[in-house]
Amino acid sequence: MSAISRPRDSERWRHKLIRNLLYGHNVDRAAKARARVGLAMLAFAAVYAMIGGRLVMFAIGADAHSARRAASQEVVATARPDIVDRNGAILATDVKAASMFGEPRRIIDKDEAIELVTATVPDLDEAEVRDRLSSRKGFAWLKREITAKQQLDIHKLGLPGIGFLRENKRVYPTGNEVAHLIGLVNIDNQGIAGMEKWLDNQGLADLHRAGFAIDRLQKPIELSVDLRVEHALRDELLKAKEKFHAKAASGIISNVKTGEIVAMVSLPDFDPNSPKEAHDPDRINRLTTGVYEMGSTFKAFTLAMALDSSKINLNSSWDARGNLHYGKFTIHDSHSLGRFINTKEVFTYSSNIGAARIALGQGVEAHKAFLAKMGQLTRLRTELPESAAPLVPRHWGELNTVTIAFGQGLSVAPLQAVMGINALMNGGYLIPPTFLKRSEAEAAAMAKRVIKPETSDKMRYLMRLNAEIGTAKKADVPGYYIGGKTGTSEKVVNGRYAKKRVLNSFTAIMPSDDPKYQILVMLDEPQALPETYGLITSGFNAVPTGGKVIARIAPLLGIEPRFDLPPADRLLAASTARQ
Repeated sequence: MSAISRPRDSERWRHKLIRNLLYGHNVDRAAKARARVGLAMLAFAAVYAMIGGRLVMFAIGADAHSARRAASQEVVATARPDIVDRNGAILATDVKAASMFGEPRRIIDKDEAIELVTATVPDLDEAEVRDRLSSRKGFAWLKREITAKQQLDIHKLGLPGIGFLRENKRVYPTGNEVAHLIGLVNIDNQGIAGMEKWLDNQGLADLHRAGFAIDRLQKPIELSVDLRVEHALRDELLKAKEKFHAKAASGIISNVKTGEIVAMVSLPDFDPNSPKEAHDPDRINRLTTGVYEMGSTFKAFTLAMALDSSKINLNSSWDARGNLHYGKFTIHDSHSLGRFINTKEVFTYSSNIGAARIALGQGVEAHKAFLAKMGQLTRLRTELPESAAPLVPRHWGELNTVTIAFGQGLSVAPLQAVMGINALMNGGYLIPPTFLKRSEAEAAAMAKRVIKPETSDKMRYLMRLNAEIGTAKKADVPGYYIGGKTGTSEKVVNGRYAKKRVLNSFTAIMPSDDPKYQILVMLDEPQALPETYGLITSGFNAVPTGGKVIARIAPLLGIEPRFDLPPADRLLAASTARQ
């Protein structure tokens, strides 16, 4: 009996010890139980709070999570630097826009999801959405760049597996103003034309792939274009295109000392915010991707070649008493004087016969060599990816030299003609054109002398003389001392020149005594008006348009009017005295 009681006593002693350790002495066990229940409730509340917090984090970070998933499977629109004009005005920038995606594996009822999504976003193609959501992929784009209202409406539907990703969307605040220069991007924010494509070719695309092209690491790209000048040029070209019922109109304003393109317009243009317009073949950039016979503006090259050779001078005489017959071809002048004319008159009366005789006097090889030196026989490369090679005669003989002398038989991009004429005006230096800001020192480092300084002086004199007494009189804006040369070239239709379908051009410099800018205006197939006396030549449409452009842009470019300027003859005398 005593043996049995001892284990029981020992067991009671152990239980008592455990109770004392757990509950202490004189503690209400019911209160302790309530405390334990409270502690359990607190623990469960903490667990549920953690779960709730994670759900909130997933909700807030869903886009980022999806972005990481999308980046491994689909192209995501990446960040691009701003593009600004020479004064800092924004021409292209990124904004954030929502894009809708689907995760087919997470969608519970695909038919319901397709029906609700396509009802909310009516421009979605139901068959295409069904195809994407029926795939085995974990991620599929449904609609890039949706509106804020569409995003809100779809959020309210509460569809699992349908989400949104904030992407970079390229926008162009100036719309059509600099369309052909800026270019545009595709849906993935990758450059596909113009300076946008150049930007990718400079390594931006590689940075994107490496994950380094983020907003805060990218500096704006500064262009040479001046948005104010661009607007004025485009406005006047729009007016001229409408007034003369022209098929197209285009223009360039270039700094002759640096090669910078200050403005470039080609109409019809497009709005890069509406990319579909850019695919219209009639909306090409005629200044870089088009090649044309530039007409009588090419006579500037012909005369510069001869004057630079020292074989002729400004008073040399040329037989223009009658038409020039060359084989079965007849060369004639629009304004025949029926007499011998000097070199100055060849320019101011735009004599085809005189230009042809001058070129023949230099010879075919010399003619080819000079035009090659002036950059007219090879493709011009600039930052713009879009460029066209000139159409050069395959077999260049004397007849080719005769016609090219006055601007027929050789087709070049207007921008490369501008480059060549800049060299004739700036003292004789050929400077590659650029759409980026460039200093005169930087331009001088890459400049190549192509004619003598005295030849450049004579060419500036001829340009000024032509504005005083020749075909450029209608563009002689008082106070700005402009010089100019006109060009009217008949277009080739079905293998023959069409007299009623012309491409007119007018190139001007200002001021003639110290040229800073060249202005090129082109009108494609302008029509005759009563005020032009039924004529469609450049002097009646492109020239007055150029005058209006000059009057508007000269103050913007900081050129002050001067009203005590000498006539052209005194300009030449002054330049001769300096030599």
